Amino acid sequence: MLSLLLLLYAVFLVFCVPTWLVWRMGRRARVPRWMLVVFLLAGWLTVSVGWTLTQNAQPFLFPETSPCYGTRSAPVTQYFPPDSFCRHADGELRTVNGTDRKLVFWTAAATTVAMAIGAPFARCRQPVGVRGDGGRWLPGHVPPLPWWAR
Repeated sequence: MLSLLLLLYAVFLVFCVPTWLVWRMGRRARVPRWMLVVFLLAGWLTVSVGWTLTQNAQPFLFPETSPCYGTRSAPVTQYFPPDSFCRHADGELRTVNGTDRKLVFWTAAATTVAMAIGAPFARCRQPVGVRGDGGRWLPGHVPPLPWWAR
């Protein structure tokens, strides 16, 4: 029971808190919701695929499932760009990741960067006097923040 609570706490700290902070800062900066959703989904996809790319050759849980296990080679990890290799006896590095996962990583990373670059432009294109939620107020008058955003 304690290990389950510890796992839930770790998931909360690693996943929920950063997502909530990015969402809150983006909404405070009046970035459109769709851009925040795309940014968060692509960002978490980048992190998860990058982690699997770097850890694919490592025998940390089940050594016999490592691609380097039966070949008398040592696993090598490269963190950027993310990849895993097996170093063979002759010193040659052979990758253990296919091109499909690398393509998913680079596509997600490019989407994340594009949303981060595009957010200020989308924010600047909002008409004066229009709030992010579609409501209106007088031009030049900024309403006070709600109690939970202060």
